[in-house]
Amino acid sequence: MKYAFYIIGILLLTLGIALTIQSNLGTSPFDAVLVGLSRSVGLTVGTWEIILAGIMIGCNSILIRKKPEVLGLVTAVITGIGIDLWLFLLGNLIDPALWPSKAVCFSVGLIAIGFGTATYLHTNFAPIPVDRLTLILKELTGTNLFFSRTAIYLLFLILAMVLNGPIGVGTVLTVCLGGLILNFFMPPVGRALDSIIINLNKSPNNLERPK
Repeated sequence: MKYAFYIIGILLLTLGIALTIQSNLGTSPFDAVLVGLSRSVGLTVGTWEIILAGIMIGCNSILIRKKPEVLGLVTAVITGIGIDLWLFLLGNLIDPALWPSKAVCFSVGLIAIGFGTATYLHTNFAPIPVDRLTLILKELTGTNLFFSRTAIYLLFLILAMVLNGPIGVGTVLTVCLGGLILNFFMPPVGRALDSIIINLNKSPNNLERPK
């Protein structure tokens, strides 16, 4: 059941990423880097997700002084495929032209990213390298997810500016709210998933029948 939540979380995360891209209000700094690389160099957004993931796995390995977490690349591959799939499916369906519709599209995407990330991270199975870096920074600095996520976003914001990625008001909102939203969702999502798993693991066959 844990792996089902893992897949659901990734699907929600990638849906959120696709929605923020389609909103044309600006994406998260990391996604802006991916889009900027796709536009300037070529390849798809999802492909760059996988390439950068491989690089970050090496960086994370150096930070924690352990062997590279190769399983993180599996998550990155699934995420990359998910992003490209959602962009393909939503490309002709969602193309907001007015500010209100753009705002709704972006807001739903931002919430989906936070909820999806909290869901798949709670399964503790091969986090995406950028999310793994968030957790590593949290442990190294002794702070919370809000601080570590925001610090990473600021770093990628600089890179996105260099690559002329889609930076806008949505990017600023993501930097300010992305870590806060993730920090908000982690506890309740964790409790909910633990409760669901416990209830599913309770077998009626183990209950004593009345005599």
